[in-house]
Amino acid sequence: MKPRTDSGHPKLVMITSPKPSAPEPPAAVGSKPKAAGPGAAGTLELRIGGMHCASCVSRVEEALAAVPGVREASVNLATERARVRLEGPVPLETLARAVREAGYEARLSEGAEADAAEQAARAAELGVLTRRFAVAALLGLPVVVLGNFGMLPPLAAIPMALQNGVQLLLATPVVLWAGWPFVRGSAIALRRRTADMNLLIGLGTLTAYLYSAVATLAPGALRGAGQQPHVYFDTAVVIVALILLGRLLEARARARTSQAMRRLLDLRPRSARRMQADGSIEEVPLDQVHPGDTLLVRPGEKVPVDGVILEGRSSLDRSLLTGESMPVEVGPGDAVTGATVNLTGAFRMRAERVGADSMLMQIVRLVQEAQGGKAEVARFADRVAAVFVPVVISIAIAAFVLWFDLGPAPRLTQALLKAVAVLIIACPCALGLATPTALMVGTGRGAELGVLIRGPEALESARGIGIVVFDKTGTLTRGKPELNEIVPAVGVDGSRLLRLAAAAEQQSEHPLAAAVVRGAHARALSLPEPEDFTAIAGRGVVALIEGRAAIVGSAALMAEQGVDLGALEAERTRLESLGRTVFAVAENGQPLGLLAVADTLKPDAPAALDALRRAGLEVWMITGDNARTAAAVAAAAGIPPERVLSEVLPGGKRDQIAQLQAGGRRVAMVGDGINDAPALAQADLGIAMGGGTDIAMEASGITLVRGDLAGVALALRLARRTLQVIRQNLFWAFAYNTLGIPIAAGALYPLLRAGGPLGPLWGWEGTLHPMLASVAMALSSVSVVTSSLRLRSFR
Repeated sequence: MKPRTDSGHPKLVMITSPKPSAPEPPAAVGSKPKAAGPGAAGTLELRIGGMHCASCVSRVEEALAAVPGVREASVNLATERARVRLEGPVPLETLARAVREAGYEARLSEGAEADAAEQAARAAELGVLTRRFAVAALLGLPVVVLGNFGMLPPLAAIPMALQNGVQLLLATPVVLWAGWPFVRGSAIALRRRTADMNLLIGLGTLTAYLYSAVATLAPGALRGAGQQPHVYFDTAVVIVALILLGRLLEARARARTSQAMRRLLDLRPRSARRMQADGSIEEVPLDQVHPGDTLLVRPGEKVPVDGVILEGRSSLDRSLLTGESMPVEVGPGDAVTGATVNLTGAFRMRAERVGADSMLMQIVRLVQEAQGGKAEVARFADRVAAVFVPVVISIAIAAFVLWFDLGPAPRLTQALLKAVAVLIIACPCALGLATPTALMVGTGRGAELGVLIRGPEALESARGIGIVVFDKTGTLTRGKPELNEIVPAVGVDGSRLLRLAAAAEQQSEHPLAAAVVRGAHARALSLPEPEDFTAIAGRGVVALIEGRAAIVGSAALMAEQGVDLGALEAERTRLESLGRTVFAVAENGQPLGLLAVADTLKPDAPAALDALRRAGLEVWMITGDNARTAAAVAAAAGIPPERVLSEVLPGGKRDQIAQLQAGGRRVAMVGDGINDAPALAQADLGIAMGGGTDIAMEASGITLVRGDLAGVALALRLARRTLQVIRQNLFWAFAYNTLGIPIAAGALYPLLRAGGPLGPLWGWEGTLHPMLASVAMALSSVSVVTSSLRLRSFR
């Protein structure tokens, strides 16, 4: 079973369930490896399921890298993909087995089946997490109430033994079913001799639960040892519920990531009209089109594949791929791109690049390669946990041994309580809250201000941004052509000029003609219906208006019709030097004047860009438009010529961003079109305009809902502020543990015990009961939540 590419998808292996669906003999990959990009021969892409943290990424990378024949493995947590470089043929089942043995689900799938399997796996993951969190929250709430208010009226009337029994009954499904992923993760970490947050969560939860179960089911054993049977079920259920909430939010964010790929693929037409040898036309599915086929494209249809026009002329709307609103006139010999829209005339074309080789599929590949990242803030706690967990366990064991050997009677009980106190105070409640609470408050405040932040990766990316690159069309400009200048000939009224031109253009389907008609309507001009109308592809129109011959079009059309522009020629040159499209208008063979159409700068653009410059950021512009038009827009926006990148194709935009990053600078990209998606994903921070395409927004970390350019500076400040709060939360979460763990272990007891050098401090001998450890842990959570709520006042 070898990976196929007949559907046009990049070769992928889906890993989603514990066992292969059928016991087929493994096929080797790598003998004919499909490159994931130029020069990447021998590279295989895998989709991985079940990862939650940076430690998961490390385990999968290590497992894949240990397979013979694998040169290198790199795993991306955000996109749940692994890129594996192969030195030679490697059985797919061998790779899948390595992933399964690392503790992650594995079932091989490929092609269109991989997309369906991935969607099903994401939906299943969200469903399971939602149910687990719902059970933990619903059953955990009464446990928290009994655990904290059971000694107050009216609950005090219920016997404590009965209260503890009810807590045990409710906490058991929370810990052993809702919290099963943590328990299972702990077992896997111990088996592989690694440490991660799962191990810390599992140890803390199980310790609190098992000790409380003993106190509930065998309270006499503790009383016989001189201890009161306190329970800590509330600690266990709170840990499970809060960590599940964080993972649920993470899974929802990741579920939206793959939608960009599917929507890009949906842009392709489903079929093509193929010319047969006998002149007949056959409609065939797109995947049956081959290089060299002759295709017919009618007005209003999408160009099926990349190729070259053989016969006919038309105007193409390339905005889906280039982002440019101005249509492009094409004719024989001109290249056309799949998924662009044919506006006016029919033409025949020769297919050249199909399937995975088409420009649209190259954009898909570029987004796949660049989208997502390993945000520092998202993996910080896991990196610390790799050291923190073994240290906590070592301290708990050391505390047990020291108190059992040297502590006061009853030694076993004292030793057990100290070890439990260490593990309870080390439970990562605050760590679990540090990121999701700040993220929820910060993103909620951002939504109120029209700024949507996708997750921690976007927050981390906003740190240290030094360059902001703006797309031109639809971002800095309005995104559609408008009539912006009327130049009448000597002795000609401007309204008469515009009225004649708009009347002639009324029946034209060309977007530039529509701009002229809108301009006339905006000036309340009444337009007569043309008595005769002829559109000349790529030139303009000729019409009969109220008995007079009207010509509207290019200078070339005027020359063909024998019209001499005379003094207007200098004005035409001036307007075109400003990047505008110029129409000449003639009546009965005499020139009446010129009309200039262009995509105009947004009114708020200069002020918004100036604010970024005052903040110390470099402002650049990138566009697929020609250098002359780009220079005119840049000058109006106040962008220096040396920071203008023009005539850049979609793949080139991504490369330009990468070149800016190569200088060690962190780059933010602001765009709105499909063509911007690879660059938005490649940039350290992608910012999409809310009025742009869904693809651009899903390839970005931040979306400006209102499409206001001033929101760029606002988004950067909000992201940095939210990240700052997350880091403060993590600091205080660890600070509580750092201070509390030695106290829980009894480090102060030799100083404060009765007869010690300092003596009891207000009766306190320097030990920390597990109940107080639970209170201290709760206070750390309260401080984290309170810290996060500061973001509600962000201005």
